[in-house]
Amino acid sequence: MNEIGKGPPRPPRSVYDEGCIAAHALDLLGDRWALLVIRELMLGAKRFQLLRAGLPGISASVLTQRLEGLEAGGILRRVTLPDPAAVQVYELTELGRGVRPVIDALCRFGARLPGHDPRKFISPTALMLSMAAMVDRRAAKEAAIAAGFDMGRESFRGGLENGRWEVERGPAEGDVVFAGSANALAGVVYGARRLEHWLGSGTVTFRGDPATGQRFLDLFRLKGRAGT
Repeated sequence: MNEIGKGPPRPPRSVYDEGCIAAHALDLLGDRWALLVIRELMLGAKRFQLLRAGLPGISASVLTQRLEGLEAGGILRRVTLPDPAAVQVYELTELGRGVRPVIDALCRFGARLPGHDPRKFISPTALMLSMAAMVDRRAAKEAAIAAGFDMGRESFRGGLENGRWEVERGPAEGDVVFAGSANALAGVVYGARRLEHWLGSGTVTFRGDPATGQRFLDLFRLKGRAGT
């Protein structure tokens, strides 16, 4: 991919005027929407409109500002895909990908806070990242299941490796495959109802052995999981 606007990253403007390195990081990441923009790029490059689809509360002008600021700070870059696509996308730099542990920690912390409403919008990427943060790592070490998720404009494939849910954007394929909206699949993954409840519901579709699918789902939950 060809890079556009390449140049050395600019240091973030000082907001907190502190020597604290956490405050220094927040000078760049503390703007509203900044971390969520990074979240949406964590599993692969995206075009502007697909980015905005994962952030329905953001305006086009604010998204443009955040992209420009994160690019100036060396967190992401604009690249042009090769022909025949020849379109501009945004992707994280190595520095930007280093924010992943922060997002994982926020997922685990947020799961412990009261008032979370899982019925609110969740993006496909956000669901996949939350699963990676909330997986029961001890139980996952005993599982060897590949899973795919088809959420329309975005699809993912992943597997359980060394107790972790390792996922990437790509064709939804694996031992078990789930299809539906991100919010519907969040209910399947984290809800109290077992997979058999969803089969034939018309809300989601499933391909594979239901028992294997249930064993996979049992590895994830929202409350009380520290990623151990």
